[in-house]
Amino acid sequence: MPDLPTETETETFIAELDAAVEAHMNWTRRILRCAVLRSTPGEDVLDPMAHTLCHFGAWFVENRAQFAALDAPAAHRVEAVHQTMHDAIRALCTQVMTGATGHLVDLDCFERSQTELIGLLASFKTLILSRAVRSDPLTGLPLRYSIENDYALYQKEARRNRSLLYVVMIDVDHFKPINDTYGHHVGDLVLRHLASTLKQSLRIDEPLYRYGGEEFLWLLKCKSPEEAIQSARRVLATVGTTPVPIADDEVLRLTITLGLALAGEMEDLSSVVKRADQALYQGKDSGRDRYVIASP
Repeated sequence: MPDLPTETETETFIAELDAAVEAHMNWTRRILRCAVLRSTPGEDVLDPMAHTLCHFGAWFVENRAQFAALDAPAAHRVEAVHQTMHDAIRALCTQVMTGATGHLVDLDCFERSQTELIGLLASFKTLILSRAVRSDPLTGLPLRYSIENDYALYQKEARRNRSLLYVVMIDVDHFKPINDTYGHHVGDLVLRHLASTLKQSLRIDEPLYRYGGEEFLWLLKCKSPEEAIQSARRVLATVGTTPVPIADDEVLRLTITLGLALAGEMEDLSSVVKRADQALYQGKDSGRDRYVIASP
């Protein structure tokens, strides 16, 4: 599951999407002038590759990966419909500029494809905004609302592949003294830094969530308990050796505590989270900066 964008990134992306769509609507006004005045609409209409030359086409190609991450079939359909629309309007404009009457089939094709394109983009905009509501504006991580569904999918995958799924609770050690000593702005900086450090140290197919406060939840996939232990040790070492710069000449060294619980094949999320939480508290009580694996 791809990481969700931050609130600022979402606003920027939506603004760029709106601007690209508006540019395409302005493009259609040139088509009207071509039809009425028989003037050239421009090479970004008449070129066989016009769908890649217009403002929207160039922007979509640049951002296609983000669309595909949200809904790959719909992203593919946007490309196809956009090209169909350009092909139809190029045929119409070519006919009009030679003094001929445009074909109704081309006009119908243009109108259908443009309507579908606008509908697809509206759906993407709704999807982007709905996902942004479920993301943490501070760290950019998904919030706990999406864990249930992801957990069920990963649990099913683990059964199918005969692999293991661990739910890992992560807590920042001594976070309250950091807030009390340096202020909440440094506390926020610490959480952003930790989220970034964790994301860089986890595999791309291992989701990380902001669970609440200074707690994070990690879905760890592995082949054996030994591999889970290696992953936990790697994360502890990475966080411990990646200090947080808080001033020109000052850094904070962080440690975290992990509670790991192996998910049963049919165990519900609340049960495995409870066991991971218990393991986390055991780690806190026994000195922090360590991992503890919950009892089965």
